[in-house]
Amino acid sequence: MAQFKRKGSKGTPGISTSSLPDIVFMILFFFMATTTMREVELKVQIKTPTASEAQKLEKKSLVSYIYVGPPTKDMAVHFGTAPRIQLNGAYSTLNNITEFVASERDKLKENERPDMTVSLKIDANTKMGQVTDIKQELRRANALSISYAAAKDKGEGNTNR
Repeated sequence: MAQFKRKGSKGTPGISTSSLPDIVFMILFFFMATTTMREVELKVQIKTPTASEAQKLEKKSLVSYIYVGPPTKDMAVHFGTAPRIQLNGAYSTLNNITEFVASERDKLKENERPDMTVSLKIDANTKMGQVTDIKQELRRANALSISYAAAKDKGEGNTNR
Protein backbone atom coordinates (compact mmCIF):
# COMPACT_ATOMS: atom_id res chain seq x y z
CA MET A 1 0.00 0.00 0.00
CA ALA A 2 1.20 3.42 -0.85
CA GLN A 3 1.86 5.83 1.88
CA PHE A 4 1.56 9.54 1.54
CA LYS A 5 4.39 11.40 3.01
CA ARG A 6 3.50 14.53 4.90
CA LYS A 7 5.72 17.39 4.17
CA GLY A 8 6.80 19.48 7.10
CA SER A 9 4.93 22.62 7.86
CA LYS A 10 5.91 25.30 5.41
CA GLY A 11 6.27 28.87 6.67
CA THR A 12 3.81 31.50 5.67
CA PRO A 13 4.63 33.21 2.41
CA GLY A 14 6.32 36.62 2.55
CA ILE A 15 4.29 39.80 2.34
CA SER A 16 4.44 41.40 -1.06
CA THR A 17 5.82 44.93 -0.90
CA SER A 18 5.49 45.66 -4.59
CA SER A 19 2.60 48.13 -4.02
CA LEU A 20 4.34 49.93 -1.15
CA PRO A 21 5.97 52.65 -3.33
CA ASP A 22 2.58 53.42 -4.87
CA ILE A 23 1.04 53.91 -1.45
CA VAL A 24 3.93 56.09 -0.26
CA PHE A 25 3.67 58.34 -3.32
CA MET A 26 -0.11 58.65 -2.94
CA ILE A 27 0.29 59.77 0.67
CA LEU A 28 3.09 62.17 -0.30
CA PHE A 29 0.98 63.65 -3.08
CA PHE A 30 -2.00 64.03 -0.73
CA PHE A 31 0.02 66.02 1.80
CA MET A 32 1.62 68.15 -0.91
CA ALA A 33 -1.81 69.01 -2.32
CA THR A 34 -3.54 69.77 0.98
CA THR A 35 -0.81 71.57 2.93
CA THR A 36 -0.90 75.34 2.80
CA MET A 37 2.34 77.17 3.14
CA ARG A 38 2.71 80.68 4.51
CA GLU A 39 1.46 82.87 1.71
CA VAL A 40 2.96 86.14 2.92
CA GLU A 41 6.63 86.81 3.50
CA LEU A 42 6.88 89.25 6.38
CA LYS A 43 8.74 92.43 5.50
CA VAL A 44 8.10 94.04 8.88
CA GLN A 45 9.28 93.10 12.34
CA ILE A 46 6.47 92.38 14.77
CA LYS A 47 6.75 91.92 18.50
CA THR A 48 3.13 91.62 19.56
CA PRO A 49 2.03 93.04 22.90
CA THR A 50 0.91 90.67 25.64
CA ALA A 51 -2.69 90.25 26.73
CA SER A 52 -4.18 88.60 29.78
CA GLU A 53 -7.49 87.74 28.07
CA ALA A 54 -6.77 86.29 24.63
CA GLN A 55 -8.93 84.07 22.44
CA LYS A 56 -8.06 82.06 19.36
CA LEU A 57 -9.83 82.83 16.11
CA GLU A 58 -12.18 80.04 15.11
CA LYS A 59 -12.13 80.04 11.30
CA LYS A 60 -8.75 81.23 10.08
CA SER A 61 -9.88 80.98 6.46
CA LEU A 62 -12.11 84.02 7.09
CA VAL A 63 -9.25 86.13 8.48
CA SER A 64 -7.26 88.69 6.49
CA TYR A 65 -4.08 90.10 8.01
CA ILE A 66 -2.67 93.61 8.11
CA TYR A 67 0.89 93.80 9.43
CA VAL A 68 2.35 97.02 10.88
CA GLY A 69 5.88 97.43 12.18
CA PRO A 70 9.36 98.60 11.34
CA PRO A 71 10.89 97.11 8.18
CA THR A 72 13.17 94.09 8.52
CA LYS A 73 16.89 94.77 8.67
CA ASP A 74 17.51 94.15 4.98
CA MET A 75 14.52 96.32 3.97
CA ALA A 76 15.37 99.13 6.42
CA VAL A 77 18.17 100.25 4.13
CA HIS A 78 15.60 101.27 1.49
CA PHE A 79 12.58 102.18 3.63
CA GLY A 80 13.97 103.52 6.91
CA THR A 81 12.99 102.44 10.40
CA ALA A 82 9.54 104.03 10.74
CA PRO A 83 6.66 101.56 11.07
CA ARG A 84 5.20 100.52 7.71
CA ILE A 85 1.95 98.82 6.65
CA GLN A 86 2.22 95.48 4.84
CA LEU A 87 -0.70 94.12 2.82
CA ASN A 88 -0.36 90.84 0.87
CA GLY A 89 3.41 90.67 0.99
CA ALA A 90 4.14 94.27 -0.07
CA TYR A 91 4.45 97.61 1.66
CA SER A 92 1.38 99.73 1.24
CA THR A 93 -0.29 102.96 2.33
CA LEU A 94 -3.49 103.80 4.17
CA ASN A 95 -5.22 104.55 0.85
CA ASN A 96 -4.85 100.91 -0.27
CA ILE A 97 -6.61 99.38 2.74
CA THR A 98 -10.10 99.82 1.25
CA GLU A 99 -9.01 98.08 -1.96
CA PHE A 100 -7.32 95.33 0.08
CA VAL A 101 -10.48 94.63 2.09
CA ALA A 102 -12.59 94.55 -1.08
CA SER A 103 -10.24 92.06 -2.77
CA GLU A 104 -10.09 89.85 0.33
CA ARG A 105 -13.89 89.94 0.60
CA ASP A 106 -14.22 88.93 -3.06
CA LYS A 107 -12.12 85.80 -2.41
CA LEU A 108 -14.72 84.50 0.05
CA LYS A 109 -17.99 82.74 -0.68
CA GLU A 110 -21.10 84.90 -0.59
CA ASN A 111 -22.40 83.39 2.68
CA GLU A 112 -19.00 83.80 4.43
CA ARG A 113 -18.49 87.49 3.63
CA PRO A 114 -20.34 88.85 6.69
CA ASP A 115 -18.08 86.72 8.94
CA MET A 116 -14.82 88.13 7.52
CA THR A 117 -12.42 89.36 10.19
CA VAL A 118 -9.44 91.65 9.73
CA SER A 119 -6.61 90.80 12.11
CA LEU A 120 -4.17 93.56 12.94
CA LYS A 121 -0.70 92.25 13.74
CA ILE A 122 0.97 95.38 15.03
CA ASP A 123 4.36 95.85 16.65
CA ALA A 124 4.12 96.87 20.29
CA ASN A 125 6.14 100.05 19.66
CA THR A 126 3.87 101.40 16.90
CA LYS A 127 2.19 104.72 17.72
CA MET A 128 -1.52 104.55 18.45
CA GLY A 129 -2.20 107.34 15.94
CA GLN A 130 -1.22 105.05 13.06
CA VAL A 131 -3.43 102.28 14.48
CA THR A 132 -6.36 104.72 14.68
CA ASP A 133 -5.82 105.76 11.05
CA ILE A 134 -5.90 102.10 9.98
CA LYS A 135 -9.09 101.52 11.97
CA GLN A 136 -10.72 104.55 10.29
CA GLU A 137 -9.85 103.14 6.85
CA LEU A 138 -11.28 99.77 7.85
CA ARG A 139 -14.46 101.52 8.96
CA ARG A 140 -14.70 103.24 5.55
CA ALA A 141 -14.25 99.82 3.88
CA ASN A 142 -17.08 98.45 6.07
CA ALA A 143 -14.73 95.93 7.70
CA LEU A 144 -16.17 96.17 11.18
CA SER A 145 -14.96 92.87 12.62
CA ILE A 146 -11.39 93.52 13.81
CA SER A 147 -9.11 91.44 15.99
CA TYR A 148 -5.77 92.38 17.47
CA ALA A 149 -2.99 89.81 17.55
CA ALA A 150 -1.34 89.49 20.95
CA ALA A 151 0.82 87.03 22.80
CA LYS A 152 -0.74 85.28 25.79
CA ASP A 153 0.47 86.82 29.05
CA LYS A 154 2.37 84.18 31.02
CA GLY A 155 2.55 86.28 34.18
CA GLU A 156 0.99 85.58 37.54
CA GLY A 157 -1.80 88.05 36.89
CA ASN A 158 -2.32 91.47 38.40
CA THR A 159 -0.12 91.94 41.45
CA ASN A 160 -1.29 95.49 42.19
CA ARG A 161 -3.86 95.64 44.98
